[in-house]
Amino acid sequence: MTSSLISEKPLLFSPSLAATIGLEEAILLSALNDIAHYLPGQYRQGQRWHRLDSSQLEHLLPFWSALDLQRVSKSLRDKGIILIDSPPYSESQQLHFAFNESGQESGAHSPQPSSATQPPPPSSGPASGGANRIGPGWRPDRELMRHIAQHNVPDHFVWEQLPEFIAYWRERGESHHAWGAKFLKHLLRQWREAQTEQQSRQDHEHAMHSQWRPSRDALEVLVKHANISLAFIEDAIPEFVLYWKERGDVGRTWNSKFIQHVKRQWLRYNAALEHDTEPRRIPENWQPSRDVYDVLKLANIDLAFAQRQVPEFVLYWRDSNQVHSSWNTKFLQHVKFHWARQHALTTDNAQAGQDAGQQDSRRAGTTRDRSLVQDLTDRSWAR
Repeated sequence: MTSSLISEKPLLFSPSLAATIGLEEAILLSALNDIAHYLPGQYRQGQRWHRLDSSQLEHLLPFWSALDLQRVSKSLRDKGIILIDSPPYSESQQLHFAFNESGQESGAHSPQPSSATQPPPPSSGPASGGANRIGPGWRPDRELMRHIAQHNVPDHFVWEQLPEFIAYWRERGESHHAWGAKFLKHLLRQWREAQTEQQSRQDHEHAMHSQWRPSRDALEVLVKHANISLAFIEDAIPEFVLYWKERGDVGRTWNSKFIQHVKRQWLRYNAALEHDTEPRRIPENWQPSRDVYDVLKLANIDLAFAQRQVPEFVLYWRDSNQVHSSWNTKFLQHVKFHWARQHALTTDNAQAGQDAGQQDSRRAGTTRDRSLVQDLTDRSWAR
């Protein structure tokens, strides 16, 4: 019994061909092959060309839109199975095509090239006709090489992959319709793996440098999710860069390291805040709290350097007669700035850094290294 739903001639295609080049590609190729038997073509440049308009294709393949036909026909062209000499189908509403007859080969009679790097220009596999085994001298044809070049795959990489590809399929003894398509798929997979491996090596070999800054994502994690002040984060960059530059380590997770570095400092910094909300003058015998030194230690700032800043810091603020609610936070700001300045990491270029370093060598660690406005103005995080 036949189904009443099948009221027209069905489309036939090869299952093995569909497994090789794709189901949609096999359907379109079978339809074009049927049309070519009764549609007169024009012989040109060694190929027989056929021209189909939208009415013919839509009658034959009504389940595909113009964009579908354009996509599938382009896929057949990219695989080296057909040639197309018309604008994109969705624009021109016509398909001027030819089967890539130069792609047919006889594996048993393929000549062996004298050089692996300069092969003769035979074929990428049959575009229409029966399946066959790959020959020992099989090589991608010019059309396939042109398509490979569009993927920016260098020629030397192509020829390096070819012997293994041929040996593998000759050992399996399988027959296929389009060896060019199979080789293209194999080649692109190998190229992607090689590129990924190379990128991974480059990531592992990345060393810290003077111009390093945390990524936008890292800053967003710290500011939006950890609620850490941007000014506090900016102050942490110079000390982080200096520490890892001096260590000479390499890695690919600098942003993650920086996030952890700032989070640890922020916790200590909050613990160091004085909760007395009433501003007052700095005492004559004032000393930073132990938590302040813990924050500086996390920032890899030399504690002896910080201790040398205390006398002049107290003297200045005693003389200025100003009041603040947290002298610990102002001292943190003061020490971090001078530590970065001493190592010339706040300058915009290397020469400026060298000049600043020469000046700082004569007077490092004093509050007169910069203007009072720069040195003593409150920061947004130093409340």
